[in-house]
Amino acid sequence: MSTAPESPTPQPPAPDVPLVRAGLTRRGWTIVVSSVLTVALLLVGLLVPIPYVSLGPGPTYDTLGDVDGVPIVRVDGEKSHATTGQLRMTTVSVNDEISLFGALGLWVSGRYAVAPREDYFRPGETEEQIEQQNTKMFQDSQSNAEIAALRHLKYPMKVIATEITSGAPADKVLAPGDQLLVVNGKKVAAAADVRAALAGTTPGQGISITYKREGQERSATITLAKATDFGQEDRPEGFIGLGAGERPDVAFKTTISLQNVGGPSAGLIFALAIIDRLTDEDLAGGATIAGTGEIDAAGNVGRIGGIPFKMVAAKEAGVSVFLVPEGNCAEAKDNAPEGLRLVKVSTLDGAVQALQDIKAGRPVPGC
Repeated sequence: MSTAPESPTPQPPAPDVPLVRAGLTRRGWTIVVSSVLTVALLLVGLLVPIPYVSLGPGPTYDTLGDVDGVPIVRVDGEKSHATTGQLRMTTVSVNDEISLFGALGLWVSGRYAVAPREDYFRPGETEEQIEQQNTKMFQDSQSNAEIAALRHLKYPMKVIATEITSGAPADKVLAPGDQLLVVNGKKVAAAADVRAALAGTTPGQGISITYKREGQERSATITLAKATDFGQEDRPEGFIGLGAGERPDVAFKTTISLQNVGGPSAGLIFALAIIDRLTDEDLAGGATIAGTGEIDAAGNVGRIGGIPFKMVAAKEAGVSVFLVPEGNCAEAKDNAPEGLRLVKVSTLDGAVQALQDIKAGRPVPGC
């Protein structure tokens, strides 16, 4: 008996198998893109400079001392007196190569401040131009300090030609450095006397001038011009094209040697150091004193910038007394480190008197 073949046992259907796609899922791509952006932002924050500068305490220098064996203030050809104590000039550290993260870190530290770069550097200026300007201001402060100091000590002054307009009447006769003795019949004892001597003159008028060059006295006649012909504002008197300045009429030479420092704010301390070298007063009197302030040839002390940072630098250098320009007193008082005595000054004469009073234990004006 034959039997029919058995039919195959039915199999359950195969389960659905998802297709595996090559590459990343949406979540994976999100992670990758986020990581790349994070790294890019970190690099920008760390490496890309921003248009801001950081300001902080800079180095201080004892103007009665030396740097690398070279005296900061030296007098050649005149007796130089021994001094005690220190007269320290102060500086501000300015860094214009900072990143976003660097700026945030400096700001959080509380020791530094951040300011727009354009507040300190004009747009388009090269590093070389900025350095030249700072050097020029520093040199002018040294010159003014010497003049103010020697004027305070009653040394004689002379008036010299400092700037001469190209092609102007003075350019045909004078050279920078010539000593001016008489202009239009009037003796020249101060720089302002040159302009005053031209009062009442007219363009086209001839005037006499007596001057000294290399020790030899000379005279000449100069025909005055019209100021507007040389790009100057119109004025009724004749135009000579001469800038005059005062210089000490002394045989000795004062030299200030300090590298890599710019700006005008050390003028007051330089002047005090020169006075201390040329007299036996010993202004510092064994104390460590610092200060700041622009100075003009007449001995007037002007306000400066960055005084909070300069006071911090002074305090860290062991300074006990800090000379403050009168125009900076309010800011200095609000930011003075604890234990730093502030002394208000407005003139070189006043600063000298203040140091004498401190040494003698007398009261001095504070901020």
